[in-house]
Amino acid sequence: MIGTLYGIGVGPGDPELLTVKAFRRLKEAHVIAYPKKANGSKSYAQHIVEAYFSKTEKQMIGLVFPMTKDERVLREKWSETVETVWAYLREGKHVAFVTEGDPLLYSTCIHFMRTMRTYHPNVPIEIIPGVSSINGAAARLQLPLADGDETIVIVPARDDYDAMKKALQNHDCVVFLKVAKVMPLLLSLLKEMNLINEAAVVTKVTSYEEVIWDVTKLEHTSLPYLTLMVVRK
Repeated sequence: MIGTLYGIGVGPGDPELLTVKAFRRLKEAHVIAYPKKANGSKSYAQHIVEAYFSKTEKQMIGLVFPMTKDERVLREKWSETVETVWAYLREGKHVAFVTEGDPLLYSTCIHFMRTMRTYHPNVPIEIIPGVSSINGAAARLQLPLADGDETIVIVPARDDYDAMKKALQNHDCVVFLKVAKVMPLLLSLLKEMNLINEAAVVTKVTSYEEVIWDVTKLEHTSLPYLTLMVVRK
């Protein structure tokens, strides 16, 4: 009998934001798999899970997903990670693939699930939703994301001035994800549109490493990868 693959969102950083169902599935799983950028690197999702489970209690495996756009390398790595997990599933073991935030919102779990279905379509898959960094940021900032007829949009921040400006013009609230590389562009837009005081920037929200930045002082600041911006007009 083939084991079940659980795609589990473990929340934005605070281990106490893990859901009861996520905790139960993690307890039931024989193996906990987590994504990481390179061999030897620490996984953000792994750190959250280790608040509850140690390597002596659970078999834990790190799956390397390199930060590259090389399609050949990506195909090889995706295939390799899927086969690593399949080796446990075919033995009847349940595997929990954990990811920070929610597993179906800009998550590694999305492509991992698709690849597993391509190579091993008979594997049963269950998705356990998690608290996203967007919800975590709203709570920490005590900032309503949308009310009544207001509109909200989630935008992966990129070096496209017109697209970023259009998002700000057309919505009451904009959440820009992964803003570190394009912060100068976003700051320029905020100043141009007189929205600098309506923006909030947070790194690793709800975690013990959380930083809520003063947006007016970010001109020459190097920000970590897990940083988002909320602009509410």
